[in-house]
Amino acid sequence: MKLKCLLVDDEPPALKVLAHHLSNINGTEIIGQCKNALEALDVLNTKPVDLIFLDIKMPKILGTDFLRNLSHPPKVIFVSAYRDYALESYELDAIDYLMKPVSFERFVKAISKAKRLIGQDIAMPRSDAHPQEENFIYLRVDKKMQKVLVHEIVYIESWKDYIKVFLDNGKNLLVKQSISATENMLSERKFLRVHRSYMVSIQKITGYSYLSVLIDKMEIPIGRLYKQSVLDALKNT
Repeated sequence: MKLKCLLVDDEPPALKVLAHHLSNINGTEIIGQCKNALEALDVLNTKPVDLIFLDIKMPKILGTDFLRNLSHPPKVIFVSAYRDYALESYELDAIDYLMKPVSFERFVKAISKAKRLIGQDIAMPRSDAHPQEENFIYLRVDKKMQKVLVHEIVYIESWKDYIKVFLDNGKNLLVKQSISATENMLSERKFLRVHRSYMVSIQKITGYSYLSVLIDKMEIPIGRLYKQSVLDALKNT
């Protein structure tokens, strides 16, 4: 069952960003895109909506006032260029409060939280219908979104505010994204967090001990806090 999303923002570029981010998330469907709260109300009265991405400063009625006046509102993630309404948004039981411009990494965190609360699977980048492109993700490399085939990823290493994605062709990609956000994207695709600084493809592991996993001759440490979950996962593969 797909998460039915409604996008509400009076700025077309902001709607475009949200729609683009959602296009890379599995299990989501855009029910409508509205430029004000009155248009959004028409959609809510005619279609089922699970989640609204709602701007606050819009013409005619503020997003917060709109939500307050709904008798049975869907779950809401506020999207705003202003911090002033953050406290009010949580008083309205909003799932999250995103600041514009919304990065994909931050978007993934918000919609993953929404899916958990709504009782669906954690958000994942969408896979194509063609077998050769069945498993891929998009990563921001040199200010562009680059498609990376999941089966080519060997392991991922955290580098402060970046990650390095090591591929089986010997190349690596430097991506401005946290390893935790990447874990959300890959955890259900046979990838394993073995250390606060490392994730590995389970299929690429050639051996392991209580201290490390092996990928051919490369030894990657198993963190103390991850040891039990890593060993349990490897024993069950």
